[in-house]
Amino acid sequence: MICVPIFEKNYESILEAAKKSINAGADLIELRIDAMDHPNPDEVSNIIKDVNYPLIATNRMIEEGGLFKGSEAERTDILLAAAKHADIIDIELQTDEEYLNKIVKASKSTIISYHNFEKTPSVDVLLKVVNQERKLGDIAKFAVMPRNISDTLIVLNVLSQVKKTIGISMGDLGRYTRVVAPLFGSPITFASIDTISAPGQLDIHTTKNFLDKIVR
Repeated sequence: MICVPIFEKNYESILEAAKKSINAGADLIELRIDAMDHPNPDEVSNIIKDVNYPLIATNRMIEEGGLFKGSEAERTDILLAAAKHADIIDIELQTDEEYLNKIVKASKSTIISYHNFEKTPSVDVLLKVVNQERKLGDIAKFAVMPRNISDTLIVLNVLSQVKKTIGISMGDLGRYTRVVAPLFGSPITFASIDTISAPGQLDIHTTKNFLDKIVR
């Protein structure tokens, strides 16, 4: 499935971007709550209901490349409200256990995620991360930064050994993994409509064209 992250600041621009993404062929929408101006639980819940399309709700912490500036309690309270309406909640593996367990319990489905914008850990380290994530949630996710082309192959190596796992090698070097990963079982890939939410993200039209040729 192709998921388009919505990286907008307010209700009107989020709905406009969601409509544009759906019309472009997105299978899923990711609401990046952390990109919003002063998000609150009620506003986020209303947005999800009004988008009315399969949706991942994410409130990414600063430590993993997000923009949310409030407390951890505030960040997870918003996700708890979103869990009542969103199809999937994305929550980071490093989230405090108390908050993480609450999110998992309240959600219809979860992606447990790990992001490393500095490097690509070894196969063994990433397999350990994925195994931890899969014990906690429904889908595991890791996104890492390559320093050379060999690092991008680590991502594909890991994906070849696991199930229900989204694996991404970021940046220009890893760009190709966003369309190759589905061949290794990655259930979701992320593509942009206007604004990229991660380094190396392809636009939805390019992604769709590639996947139509090699996967679908």
